[in-house]
Amino acid sequence: MYQFEGKSVYQGIAIGPVKVLKPRSVTVTQEQIADVEAACARVEAAIGEAQQELDALYDKTVETVGEEEAAIFEVHQMMLEDEDYLEAIYTSIREEKMNAAYAVLQAGNTFSEMFAAIDDAYMQARAVDVKDISQRVIRILTGANTNALSTDEPVIIMADDLTPSETMQFEKEHLLAFVTVHGSANSHTAILARTMNLPALVGVSMDLSELTDGTLAIVDGKSGIVIYDPDEKQLEEARRELAKEQAKKELLLQLKGEKTQTKSGKKINLYANIGNVEDVSFVLENDAEGIGLFRSEFLYIGRDALPTEEEQYLAYRQVLEQMENKKVIIRTLDIGADKKADYLGLEEEENPALGYRAIRICLTQTDIFKTQLRALLRAAVHGNLSIMYPMIISVEEVEKIKAIVAEVAAELEAQSVAYRIPEQGIMIETPAAVMISVRLAELVDFFSVGTNDLTQYTLAIDRQNNRLDAFYEPHHEAVLRMIKMAADAAHAAGKWIGICGELGADMDLTEQFIEMGIDELSVAPPMILPLRATIRACE
Repeated sequence: MYQFEGKSVYQGIAIGPVKVLKPRSVTVTQEQIADVEAACARVEAAIGEAQQELDALYDKTVETVGEEEAAIFEVHQMMLEDEDYLEAIYTSIREEKMNAAYAVLQAGNTFSEMFAAIDDAYMQARAVDVKDISQRVIRILTGANTNALSTDEPVIIMADDLTPSETMQFEKEHLLAFVTVHGSANSHTAILARTMNLPALVGVSMDLSELTDGTLAIVDGKSGIVIYDPDEKQLEEARRELAKEQAKKELLLQLKGEKTQTKSGKKINLYANIGNVEDVSFVLENDAEGIGLFRSEFLYIGRDALPTEEEQYLAYRQVLEQMENKKVIIRTLDIGADKKADYLGLEEEENPALGYRAIRICLTQTDIFKTQLRALLRAAVHGNLSIMYPMIISVEEVEKIKAIVAEVAAELEAQSVAYRIPEQGIMIETPAAVMISVRLAELVDFFSVGTNDLTQYTLAIDRQNNRLDAFYEPHHEAVLRMIKMAADAAHAAGKWIGICGELGADMDLTEQFIEMGIDELSVAPPMILPLRATIRACE
């Protein structure tokens, strides 16, 4: 029996056999070749096959966990099309007469080291992605087994680390938990685990060579503990906890259709965050009272050109009609920072989180903004739509937005196109917005606090930099004071305020948020019923 500790990225209990994931990198050696064009043709064919594999992974991920989480495979596809990366491979083959597999390996290592050396968390994360795509192409070139990750029974995966592509090769019903030696709570695999409701631990100090496939293990996501080859007493205790967890889930199902209110009768609007049209089924399945954040930027990501007005209108209309007059809050384009769209021509920035993003793009490239607003105003006649604008830092920005909305409405009126100007609000995610929230509240219909960015900007911590995890404290007194300040400003102006960031689902803070006067909480669909239970238990 061994017991290991790690960092929990999703709570829950899992009991089952272990599957130890051995490193899947293929060893290749350098060889001199005679037919360089044949080698180049082999690389081109292998990249084409890799693109097809990534297409299949993308479709599977969309079906399993959603479009937002699938976006990583579109990033991998774009990397395989990168001109510099391809040129490095073909130059090695043609000029150094290097064999195809070794040329891909060398290019992958070069670009991975280059990304790792950049002092930016987003770019450093790309180092792993470059190695992942390079190994994929090498496996195709060498004929190595690409199906080694399949399993016919539910297992606990134990690995040094997991790439998103490795994670998604398993069938969801065959996964009980993830345990990795390395990795981060903010990694793509951790996000996938949370989305799939799987217990997961990272940073676990264990020697994989000492572990054997098929041995029973217990993963306790709440305590951050893994017990390998437990004794009968430990198994019995874990089974009791698992039974309690299952009973709790069944009890939560009884809350479907119940009101989300405290014991004293205070009503809290409990909404869901989604990233695409397909997610509406999860919203309805988990009995959310509305949608508090529809991330419209995922209509823009993973394509070669801007979505048309008609494409956007149809997507928004579909969501509104499916929600049957429940509130749907759609956030306007929030691209930039860690969300890329190459066709927009956004340059690489030294500090992308502080750069050209979100409303700054919309107020600079107003043609893009107007197209989205036309689609939103047209869709508003089909349901209970609200529009929310991200990354606001000034009164002037809100005034410009309102002027552009008025222009768009006038154009639609002149064209005899049916439209409605819906409720409009802003995200409170910068200290600047908090400090002038009294003035901003006079101009909008509601506030929604984006706690992820508000914490990042308040604490001056890049939330994607794994090295700063120990310093990132979302419960920081300064963050909570800012939320309270924004709530007071909203209520003084007779407006409502919600939270749509990660803290909205933090049940250690639920009662405090209610005391602050927060009117709405918007969370991931699986958190709706647990949060409803917590709210109903509050005084």
